[in-house]
Amino acid sequence: MQDKITIKGARQHNLKNISLEIPRNTLSVITGLSGSGKSTLAFNTIYAEGQRRYVESLSAYARQFLGLMNKPDVDSIEGLSPAISIEQKTTSRNPRSTVGTATEIYDYMRLLFARIGIPHCHKCNKRISSQTTEQIANAIIAQGAGKTVQIISPVIRGKKGRYEKLFDEFQQKGYSRIRLNGSIMQLDSKIPKLDKNKRHTIELMVDKFSAVAQNRQRLLEALKAGIRESSDGLVIAAIERKELLFSQKNSCPDCGVSVGQLQPRMFSFNSPYGACPECHGLGVKIEFDVDLVVPDRKKRLSEGAIAPWKSAVMGSYYMQLLKGLANRYGFSLETQFNLLAKEAQNAILYGTDEKIPFKLQSKNGEYTHEGSSRFEGVIPNLERLYRQTQSQARRQEMEKYMRELSCPSCKGNRLIPEVLAVKINRKNIIEATKLSIDSAYGFFSSLKLGKSHETIAKPILREIQSRLDFLLNVGVGYLSLSRITGTLSGGEAQRIRLATQIGSNLTGVLYVLDEPSIGLHQRDNGKLISTLKSLRDLGNTLIVVEHDEETMRNSDFMVDLGPGAGLHGGRIMAIGLPKDIEKSKKSLTGAYLRRELVIPVPKIRRQPTNWLVVKKARENNLKKINVPIPLGLFTCITGVSGSGKSTLVNEILYKALMRHFHNSRKEPGKFERLEGINNLTNVIAIDQSPIGRTPRSNPATYIGAFTPIRELFAGVPDARARGYEPGQFSFNVAKGRCQACEGDGVKKIEMQFLPDVYVTCEECNGKRYEAETLQIRYKGKNISDILEMSVEQALSFFQNIPQIKKKLETMNDVGLGYIHLGQPATTLSGGEAQRIKLASELSKRDTGSTFYILDEPTTGLHFADVSKLLAVLQRLVDRGNTVLVIEHNLDVIKTADYVIDLGPEGGDDGGSVVAYGTPEKIAKDRKSYTGNYLKKAL
Repeated sequence: MQDKITIKGARQHNLKNISLEIPRNTLSVITGLSGSGKSTLAFNTIYAEGQRRYVESLSAYARQFLGLMNKPDVDSIEGLSPAISIEQKTTSRNPRSTVGTATEIYDYMRLLFARIGIPHCHKCNKRISSQTTEQIANAIIAQGAGKTVQIISPVIRGKKGRYEKLFDEFQQKGYSRIRLNGSIMQLDSKIPKLDKNKRHTIELMVDKFSAVAQNRQRLLEALKAGIRESSDGLVIAAIERKELLFSQKNSCPDCGVSVGQLQPRMFSFNSPYGACPECHGLGVKIEFDVDLVVPDRKKRLSEGAIAPWKSAVMGSYYMQLLKGLANRYGFSLETQFNLLAKEAQNAILYGTDEKIPFKLQSKNGEYTHEGSSRFEGVIPNLERLYRQTQSQARRQEMEKYMRELSCPSCKGNRLIPEVLAVKINRKNIIEATKLSIDSAYGFFSSLKLGKSHETIAKPILREIQSRLDFLLNVGVGYLSLSRITGTLSGGEAQRIRLATQIGSNLTGVLYVLDEPSIGLHQRDNGKLISTLKSLRDLGNTLIVVEHDEETMRNSDFMVDLGPGAGLHGGRIMAIGLPKDIEKSKKSLTGAYLRRELVIPVPKIRRQPTNWLVVKKARENNLKKINVPIPLGLFTCITGVSGSGKSTLVNEILYKALMRHFHNSRKEPGKFERLEGINNLTNVIAIDQSPIGRTPRSNPATYIGAFTPIRELFAGVPDARARGYEPGQFSFNVAKGRCQACEGDGVKKIEMQFLPDVYVTCEECNGKRYEAETLQIRYKGKNISDILEMSVEQALSFFQNIPQIKKKLETMNDVGLGYIHLGQPATTLSGGEAQRIKLASELSKRDTGSTFYILDEPTTGLHFADVSKLLAVLQRLVDRGNTVLVIEHNLDVIKTADYVIDLGPEGGDDGGSVVAYGTPEKIAKDRKSYTGNYLKKAL
């Protein structure tokens, strides 16, 4: 077997016909500037070829389901194994996908609860158990040893009726006595007529004998007869004065709550058998929120306190209805809403049962109508209109007053009450998933079970514990199993997939990873590196695209690409052991590793002018903390993974500011109040979500450079002579785009028994426009040529057009000079998308006093790119804005004006403010993990 992967003549994207050898069964790192070709080499060449060869080995029938795999532009690759890629962009946005379901732990938990879970009644909390007649007989003999026992069958329990025929049936079957509403009667005597409107309890006296072993057969027959006659599978054993109720079904004898045979599907919130019927297992509902309907309670009704009823068309109609209600309840429309009596507020919001007299008059006073009817109420009125309307615009308008709230039926627990009452060690399945992975490991390891339950649970628990163990090893012990995967950061999602792969125990596989260290604190990085090494030691080859110094120094082999990005990249600058890279004079990475190049520490730190204070933050693991954030500064929020950084910034601060400035319907996390908000004018979060979902979205359209480019082309004499407008040069409008491919540049051809094939459109040759449009040229280039230019090329091409130049300059400043103007949004990495958004912000006219929030903006950035990013962030602050960054990168932390460190640990042991102040002050704090690492960086 070959001991290396040999790549010859790789020319995919910007790779410059490179050839190299990567040793197998090693942890190899590919590094270099953003856009230098790292992902192209790792994912688009090595992984793509490994995957393509595997698919080619399948039958024609199987291949039709897998899509066409294009061969990468490479002469040859030898020594490849089956390849698995673990990227950042693969998390599901489905609200039904959780950490538990993604790692299969929840599937094993469902099996565990179905096999050894103990059902309880969700009404009275009594334990429910199903028993065979054998088990019931054993219990009766054990409890009534030698005593007289009477077997009674509860036939009717608290139901209305006369039941005359029932008594005749009992006699025909040979029974002689019944217990009617607590009194024993002979069936052959005169039974009083029953009132059909009253509830009755009728019990059949089956047999009476001594509870001894010799009577066991008689007892079994009596039990079978009693259960057969009972509609609920119940039987009563009266031992002297004590009565015991036994059930053959899983049902509560007192409340009649039935659970039935426990099955794993009942514990799934994705199955109709277990999901809450009201929210269909989502745990949340979107409903009209009173706080959005009446946003300012100090307003009077006459001033439009009820926001949805302020419209010019319907406003006067609703006001006349409110007048009638005001006369009936004795309040004035001139009173502030918050000063109205509770009864009046409820009537306005939720309506009345009684009829209210009202008088309606047309605007010109010509038409009058008097009458009386129930007042519908604002909320029921909105709900009805929302259900009835066919207009999408009307729906969107009404959705401004709706908010995602916890489902009132299941209280956010996703499952039906009968299933939630099944418990192991006093916890139901949802309570167990709400534990952090750390706590869940402790819970499943310390289960105290009986002998038979232990035998059943052993193999299931082994699977659960091994998976939890892998998750702990990749540093995500602070996450809960109920966490929705769509809310995970790219790094967290990737590490969860990594843990799942380790759990599969495969060997001889090629794993290609994309920056697995993202979102990890330096303290947890060691765990991740150990995990990668253990995956290697199983006999696998790992190729990791990475910028983290510690990962580089721990690798077995390194490839450094460069020297620049885009057209200037795609060459091998250095290759070999980490120490060889460090010594290389050609390698930019080497220069940073040997500290020849460093990101400097600022000479002076800015001083705060005002503060924004979050009071009593207590969402998730936050411990009622007060957090002062300086305004007009560059501030970093730091702390170990799971310490509460994202909860504080994204869940509380961002959502609260969005609600204040933009009336957002998203509910912020729990906190008391925000102080100092009047010093800000806006909030903008610059995250790593894609800038568009289709190939037609591209950097030029997103930053607003494409509109002036189209206007420029429309102003060319040739275009004016033909009467072309800017729309002629848009590939989203039918006017000038290629009609064959609708501006996509490619066409999908459906093959009957083979995969769909994407071919370059023959009409336009992938240029997206029709020939007439492409005849219009500016400085010798047509519109398609412009889209093919990199930002850098376009910058020199449009240097005399200030409107376009300004937009492109900001893109170049954030280190994106290498990307193409027309590059499809779907091919951009998260880090690139985030920097395009940054460029878009920088190119806008500035207001100052804007609060910018960035969550780990250094994702995907080389040391040199981090330096560029910091310059951009400092520019935003110099304009009078506040920049708040969640970050683990020490180069960013050391250049901040102010640092807030959360911790001390992750999960339940986090959520406190450990230290705050300048980076120098944090570095001196012995309690701060961040401080310990920051000391070395400073």
